[in-house]
Amino acid sequence: MTYKIATVEDIPSVLELHSKYQVNTIKEEEKKDGFVTTAFSAQELEELITTEQGLFIGVQNEKVMAYVMAASWQFWSRWPMFAHMIKDLHNLTYLGQTLSVENSYQYGPICIDKSVRGTEVLPEIFDFTREEMSKRYPILVTFVNKINPRSYEAHKRKLGLEVIQEFEFNGNYYYEMVYDTSKTLKA
Repeated sequence: MTYKIATVEDIPSVLELHSKYQVNTIKEEEKKDGFVTTAFSAQELEELITTEQGLFIGVQNEKVMAYVMAASWQFWSRWPMFAHMIKDLHNLTYLGQTLSVENSYQYGPICIDKSVRGTEVLPEIFDFTREEMSKRYPILVTFVNKINPRSYEAHKRKLGLEVIQEFEFNGNYYYEMVYDTSKTLKA
């Protein structure tokens, strides 16, 4: 698996993977294995790539097998869920700092093809993304829907993210999680 920052040419392959696991298109019986909540357009991905360099991919045999989105709060602020999280940042502290749009960024969503789940792809793409984003931000912030226990377990157990709080938005319940971007997963 090769990891890289995505380019505009990668968008069709990323969208193909995304549509396989997006909550509105995934089969009900497959949701237990994890899913992505937010839908994205090609235009939104292009903006994520060109303005944020915030789309990270794992490629195997010229096929995108995994992606991670990571960007500034400014980029994410157009979506109501992220606007809600931004308003609450000042109420949270981590690493002795009050969270802000300047010292933290939003990590995720992340999507990994079922054929490579349970391998080293998750820690490898996470660490690749973390290393790139640590050049800009000391703190990673993300959320996991409580109805997605596979994602929660992977982020808590495999990656070591910490729950900073739990919150409700639009009738759904979430874990808000954080990570120190100076901490490598590599041994």
